[in-house]
Amino acid sequence: MTSTPAPIRHNWTVAEAQTLLQLPFNDLIFQAQQAHRAHFDPNEVQVSTLLSIKTGACPEDCKYCPQSGHYNTGLEKEKLLAVQQVLAEAQRAKASGATRFCMGAAWKNPPAKDMPYLIEMIKGVRALGLESCMTLGMLSAEQAYELAEAGLDYYNHNLDTSPEFYGNIITTRTYADRLDTLAHVRAAGMNVCSGGIVGLGESARDRAAMLVQLANMPAHPESVPINMLVKVAGTPLAEADDVDGIDFVRTIAAAKIMMPASNIRLSAGREQMSDELQALAFLAGANSIFLGDKLLTTANPGVNRDRELFARLGINRQHNWDDDTFSPQRCPVKAFYDREQHNEQYYDAMAGSN
Repeated sequence: MTSTPAPIRHNWTVAEAQTLLQLPFNDLIFQAQQAHRAHFDPNEVQVSTLLSIKTGACPEDCKYCPQSGHYNTGLEKEKLLAVQQVLAEAQRAKASGATRFCMGAAWKNPPAKDMPYLIEMIKGVRALGLESCMTLGMLSAEQAYELAEAGLDYYNHNLDTSPEFYGNIITTRTYADRLDTLAHVRAAGMNVCSGGIVGLGESARDRAAMLVQLANMPAHPESVPINMLVKVAGTPLAEADDVDGIDFVRTIAAAKIMMPASNIRLSAGREQMSDELQALAFLAGANSIFLGDKLLTTANPGVNRDRELFARLGINRQHNWDDDTFSPQRCPVKAFYDREQHNEQYYDAMAGSN
């Protein structure tokens, strides 16, 4: 079964997103399924693996993050991994069924001295026949072009939450800083991976506003991770209230309706989700996951558990691509947004129409 694609929109209002989130659950899931089937095989999921290539001592103060140097979480800090160690992990990820290998470093922005090593990692991962992804903090325009030139397919930089709630979670970088990095990634021709976290203490309106911020970008992120907060002892959010599972699925469904051609990734928090909750998330349009026992420094379901769940649900993994015959499509957006133009992406949180 397929559906006729609805027009891709970039003019959503917060009120519209709130209305979506408040729909009767069955109606919301039905709309999300229609949107999903218009662009994707409903029984196929893209599988990535995420590796921490530089752990701990991050100067940012994100209140959810065990890698922040501002909190005592008992995490041992580690230097940047050697290139060959990273590539050995990438080979294992491919053997487990991953099609994309993601590398994360706990930096505010990548140091110039480490850029040559990052470039070698990208080239090595792509030589294995895997898509490459990195999350390294903020990027300058020059760094973005350097990574793109090396062949980086995706860059992850999450918005985390709404513009209005952001200052309650992070103070060491601004929302505009995050948008600047995403603009640099777009200008360099890389695919964008950007989403947010549910369970930070935000309101339903904040969730709607976050989705509007993503959906109203000039081009939707190709990958949209929706994370459930993983509460870590020692962080300010260690005692945050649990997220209602139905509300979490509603967020995924609304993301799919608003960004129907994007891969919606069921990301952090899966280890604490029941199989039934994950099944609902897939029904709502989630079609990407991280495979492996760990996401950077937090737990993730084991490979065997995911395989068993996929078998029970009749879900197929997206196949590995061969570098000789396939090159991931680059995002066509090449225009670089200057500061004035770029700020148009950052909707006016005080505007009455929103």
